[in-house]
Amino acid sequence: MFGTVLAELEPGARNAVEVCLAIQPDERVALIADEASGDVAASLAAALDEVGAPWHGVVIERVAQRPMTVAPEEVIDALERADAGILCVQPQQGELGARMAIVSVVERRGIRYAHMVGVTPQIMQQGMRADYRLVDRLSQRLCERMPRAERLRVETPGGTALTATFDPAYTWVKTSGLINRRYWSNLPAGEVFTTPKSVDGVFVCDGTAGDYFGPKYGDLRATPLTIEIAGGRLQAAHCVRKDLEHEFWSYCHTDEHSDRVGEVAFGTNIALDDMIGVLLQDEKVPGVHLAFGDPYGSQTGAAWKSRTHIDVLTRACNVWIDDEQVIGSGRYLLDRLGLR
Repeated sequence: MFGTVLAELEPGARNAVEVCLAIQPDERVALIADEASGDVAASLAAALDEVGAPWHGVVIERVAQRPMTVAPEEVIDALERADAGILCVQPQQGELGARMAIVSVVERRGIRYAHMVGVTPQIMQQGMRADYRLVDRLSQRLCERMPRAERLRVETPGGTALTATFDPAYTWVKTSGLINRRYWSNLPAGEVFTTPKSVDGVFVCDGTAGDYFGPKYGDLRATPLTIEIAGGRLQAAHCVRKDLEHEFWSYCHTDEHSDRVGEVAFGTNIALDDMIGVLLQDEKVPGVHLAFGDPYGSQTGAAWKSRTHIDVLTRACNVWIDDEQVIGSGRYLLDRLGLR
């Protein structure tokens, strides 16, 4: 139904099915993919067959035109009847609303769900081979530490220099790869995030940008986007690529909250050491990143919403929780988090 089952993708697929989603033989799984992700989907289907779980597959191009402007009925129906779901697709411009509608079904039904938007064979052989139990322990330590923190400071060799503060009413959410009914997760996983109270300073996106910007503009190491932030709102954006600069500015002014920092996140997948130009994996690289727009309020508790959400990533982070450094040059100082 999908693509070809490839031996090199099997370990990552088994990790997704057996460890991350913990699929049981009697559980029904909705497996939704597009044609470009066919080989990954085929490997996931083979892993489901090994477990003995019945699955229902949907190929996006067979039920809707791309880009999807709305969530296809066949996709919604599959999720309505499933105990767990997997979405593995390549993002296209204008599809965020459809993906958000898919996620809303997952959240309403409370099913375990893996969101694999942008997944590639390379990712299946890298981030999806992580020891997710160790990633979970690191993520849990941050979830325990951050509610007591007064501020987070981030600096990078590329010019990022910012401070974030937090509202104790907002939840720190762990998406460490061990998926439960309360919190769906991207895969590959390794992220801890919340909605900040405020962010102030400069953030230099010299990694990957989110939504369709990643596929369109790729890795921004050579042409970084410099973002100025005050009071948690975008103030200015500068880039030698004026098309990127103007498109980012326009995107972040789609609605009244599109220019607002909706997310501050730690990447916690310690199996990764550099970015590859694909947001799905790059946002899990050890460090701190931001997102403008929707705050995922159903998870963090933030009351406001936006029709947009765009992550921006920076490289080689140095990070301090209050006055204690916990990341140096993009690597966790695990002993300071009690993990050595």
